Parts: sequence; C-alpha cells; structure tokens
Amino acid sequence: MTKLRWTKLLTIFLAFSVLAAACGSSDDENTTAEAPTTDAPTTEAPTTEAPTTEAPTTEAPTTEAPTTEPPAMEELEAPEVLLGTLLPETGPLAVLGAGMIPAAQMAVDSMNAAGANITLVTGDSATDPDIANATVDAHLAAGVQGIIGAASSGTSSSVIDKITGAQVAQCSPSNTAAGLGTTGDDGYYFRTAASDDLQAPTLADLILTDGFANVAMITRADEYGVGFIDFFIPAFEDGGGSVVYSDTYAPEAESFDDVVGDVVASGPDAVVIIAFEEGFQIIIDMIAAGIGPADIPIYITDGFSTEIFGEKIDPSNPGVAEGIKGTGPSAAPDNGAAFFPEAFRAAAGEDTPAIFAAHSYDCAIIFGLAALAAGSGDAVDWVPLVVDVTREGTACTSYEECAELLSAGEDIDYNGAAGPLDFLDVGEPGAATYDIYVFDSEGKQEVIDQIAVG
Repeated sequence: MTKLRWTKLLTIFLAFSVLAAACGSSDDENTTAEAPTTDAPTTEAPTTEAPTTEAPTTEAPTTEAPTTEPPAMEELEAPEVLLGTLLPETGPLAVLGAGMIPAAQMAVDSMNAAGANITLVTGDSATDPDIANATVDAHLAAGVQGIIGAASSGTSSSVIDKITGAQVAQCSPSNTAAGLGTTGDDGYYFRTAASDDLQAPTLADLILTDGFANVAMITRADEYGVGFIDFFIPAFEDGGGSVVYSDTYAPEAESFDDVVGDVVASGPDAVVIIAFEEGFQIIIDMIAAGIGPADIPIYITDGFSTEIFGEKIDPSNPGVAEGIKGTGPSAAPDNGAAFFPEAFRAAAGEDTPAIFAAHSYDCAIIFGLAALAAGSGDAVDWVPLVVDVTREGTACTSYEECAELLSAGEDIDYNGAAGPLDFLDVGEPGAATYDIYVFDSEGKQEVIDQIAVG
C-alpha cells in the first residue's frame, strides 16, 4: 500500500523539481526534499543550498524543506468511486435491510463530508436469487465497482461468481455461513460479520450454561441453517449436551405443523430455531401445539432477531415472546466506534433495527479507504488493499481519521463501528463480539451480556 502511494508521489515531486529548475523558482518547498540534486542542474540548485533527502537538515531550514514530514493531505487525491447495495428492501429479511441500507448511506455521506467522492446506488436483493441477479446485472451495467450485500448467505452464493468474476468487490454485512467466499472469489469477496463457526459454539455454551442438556433443532434448509448445525452439534455434544432432534425445513412452507409435531415427540429440554422471517410462523405453530415460550425455553439467532420480536408473533400480545433468548453479532459492541449507535439512531430513526447496521457501515468505509489508499476508483486496483486497511497499522475509527493517516504516509488499522475487523487473509474477521439477549414482558429485545470470541 505504501509503495504504490509513494511511487506516485515521487513521480509528482520529480516533475515539480524539473519545472522549478526551468522557471528559476526558489519558492517550492517540496522539490528540494524529494528530488535528488542530480535531477536538477547544479547551477540552479547546488547541493549545498538544496539538500536531498539524504542531506542534513541543518543545511536548509526545515520550514522550507522538511525531510521527515510526509506530503500534505491534499496530495492524496480521493478517486471517484461508484458503490451499490444488494440488500433486502423487500422479502423475508427486509427487517434487517431496514437498518443496513441507511447505515451504508450514512457511511457514504460521512466519507464525502471528509473529502471523498463516492456515489451509492441502491438495489433490492429481496432474499430471492432471481431478483438479486437482476439487481447485480443492473449494477454491473452501471459500472459499480463495489457491492454491499447480500444479506443472506444463500443469496450471496447465487451471485458471488457473477460479481467477483467481473472483478467487482463484494462485501456482505451479514453473511455468516462458514466457508463462504474463502475460495474461488479471486480475493474480491469480503464480509464484516464473522463466520458461524464462532457463533454456533457461543449459542451452545449459552444453552448449556442455562442448564439445558437435551435440545431439538429446527433449521432452514440452506447454507445458513445447515452450516449452523454443522458447528452447533459438535460444540453442544462436546459440552455434555445431546441433540435429540435435528431436521431442516423448506422456508417457503405455509405451515410447520409437521416439524413442530416431531419436536414435541422428541421431548427436548429446549428448542433452537435457526430461521429467517418464517421463524415467527414456527413459533406461532409451537404456541398452538402447547410448546411456546411459556412452556419450553426457545433460543434463536440473528436470522430473524429484531428489537420488536414480540409484535411479529402477536401484535395484540407482544409479551408472548417473553423469555426467548438468543445470540447475534453485536449491534453496538463495547469495542466498536463509540460514536456509531447514537449517530445511527439520528440518521435512521429510533425504531430502526440496528442489527448488522454497523457491519454495513463498515463495508462501505473499508471500500472507501482502500480506494483512497490506491488512488483509484477501479476495484482491480483497490481490492488488494481492503484487507490491509483493517489490520497492522495505526488504529483509527472513522474515515476522516484514517484518511489523515493515509495522507501522512502511514498504514492504517481501521477499527470499525462493529469493532476491530482485523481481517484474515480470506477477507473476513477472525474474531467477533456477540450480544446475548432476551425478550422482556413487552416482547422487546434486551441485551444482557456481550461475549468476545476468536
């Protein structure tokens, strides 16, 4: 990252040096510090008067030729970047898109206010492969260089080859299926939410700690549900528990009576539901079968979590959700950027679901920072720098702060709204912070703990 930037700057400064020599000017402050004296005639710039970067600073006042200061910020030009969203404006994950979409726009607005030149065009994924592919086609035709989304791992699987094959970057705020994008994407796929190989053991530990050793699992028949099972069951069994029932279901089913009947027959101590919006209907069917949250402990994950969970089950009696517990990537982690929660509420509204909003914000910011570092709006130029801007540099928590460090010639470590990213080489976090939450007597989500893992 540093080599590309300094090579570009050195070329500019050499050009200035030659121009100064030709015009006989002695007012340029940077040419004597950056251009070797062999590049300018000695009659115009003798070495005793205009030292090179190797010369002692005592031979020229530092106010005229600072040898240790980096180039001024204005020398790092912000490129024009076109980004697009592939997030659920409609469909079963629209409850998540309601927060992720304004968060992405909030990030772009903050970058532009700090001198960036970024345009965001929105597009619906609808958690539907056909709609998502049509949106991707429109984005690629428009020349979009980075796409934020999709929300579901299954939807991303349906478009990842098209996006990355076009050498366009993709960053999902909420894909958690283990292994997604770790191979075959040529380095163009990223995600700011950690893999479920971290969350599944966290949920298993929570249930065991709560004292339940025999669980039934109801999971979606897709990458998200099947992947979660693959990590949950070994973790739960290693902790001394037993999974007495585990089966997947077709998300498009109108009734889940058969699945609920199998759960009842298995006699579990607790039930785990890995679902999207259809999970509300599963709970409704469980209540009708006498195994609702008032009868048996229910645990969920982020797929259909929302602050107003109870209203989704029964608008007239939201307290029906009382006692349901779950885990999910933290919406406001203690190690995240302190300004974000309040700023998000101001931008998106008090009642807007915040889950994965911070992750969506971070997707846009890291794309903007990588483009700035590369000095190019073309993804083929800045994609190699996306991982770099998240680790092993000087810590910063906003685009403006990070841009100032880049302009000063420093490598950066962007610690985002969702917490430190510290991307692995495959382009995903190697650690995560999870909220442990429970729904209260009004059916609203209350975070009771945070757990950092990884």
